[in-house]
Amino acid sequence: MKTILLIFGILSFTVVGCKNSAQNNNSTTNNTATNTSLETTVNSPSRKLQTIGVALGDLGNPFYNAVQKGAEIEAKKIGGNIRVNAVSSGFDLNQQSNQIENFTAANTDLIILSAVDKKGVKPVIDQARLAGKVVIAVDSAVDADVDAMISSNNTQAGEIACQYIADRIKGQGSVVILNGTPMDSINQRVSGCEKSLSKYPNIKLISKDQNAEGTRDGGLRVMSDLLTTFPKIDAVFATNDQSGVGADLAARQARRKEFFIVGVDGSPDATKAMEDKDGVFAATAAQNPAGMAQKAVQIGNDIIQGKKPESSDVLIPVKFVTRENLSSYKGW
Repeated sequence: MKTILLIFGILSFTVVGCKNSAQNNNSTTNNTATNTSLETTVNSPSRKLQTIGVALGDLGNPFYNAVQKGAEIEAKKIGGNIRVNAVSSGFDLNQQSNQIENFTAANTDLIILSAVDKKGVKPVIDQARLAGKVVIAVDSAVDADVDAMISSNNTQAGEIACQYIADRIKGQGSVVILNGTPMDSINQRVSGCEKSLSKYPNIKLISKDQNAEGTRDGGLRVMSDLLTTFPKIDAVFATNDQSGVGADLAARQARRKEFFIVGVDGSPDATKAMEDKDGVFAATAAQNPAGMAQKAVQIGNDIIQGKKPESSDVLIPVKFVTRENLSSYKGW
């Protein structure tokens, strides 16, 4: 009897062991298939771009409206009824993070973002890419691993703006830089400007650290103070158009017209200021926000179909606009 029970136990153990082994083998096979499927889905020549999520700073700003339009234009060119969903965060990190999370959860193919906080958006970008989404940063750099970064050539913008200043004042005089919120694009513009001005020993940079905060009110405030401090200024480089427009208003209020202002952006407010001959806003290094978005959609579509870009960092050249060529500038 003991012998029979012993044999029965051995047989039972063998059957259970075989069953568990089979389950483990099946589980391994299924996991491998799932991973392979994910890789195929992310970069498959047969896969098509169907949805684009665009997370922006503020759709009340003409710059971000142009980014949205650029994405929509390129999506139409590609065809296939691609859906573009653009959202505005009001420059709030939590809001933008939630929006990117929602794009990921909705299985959006391509996420384009202009980050409101280069460090703060990293967790949601990592999450999106882990889920197999293509993520491309536009205009603002991020401290995260993205598929591509599309931005204006901000160093070039500063260089050509301040070369124009140097040429116009004939290599001598007093120049002001209206600085902005410390970020990569602003730092690059200032660096480019300083590079151009450094070639002229008779140009004196009398102020370069005042933060106009990239706003009209900031430009008005800082420039009003500078006009009180300095009895003579020959030129002003505003690191963005909004602060330049504010500086132009400060000049009007102080009835000072001995200097001129050069900005960066090519915004509608800047072109309007340039049209007014009574103002001192003379030129701007114009960005191409729609072009940046179009390039982002092109690269995103290529990546989805398995085509890697030649470079993950793409710089879009700026166009220098003055009162003399303003009539040919199409604007945003």
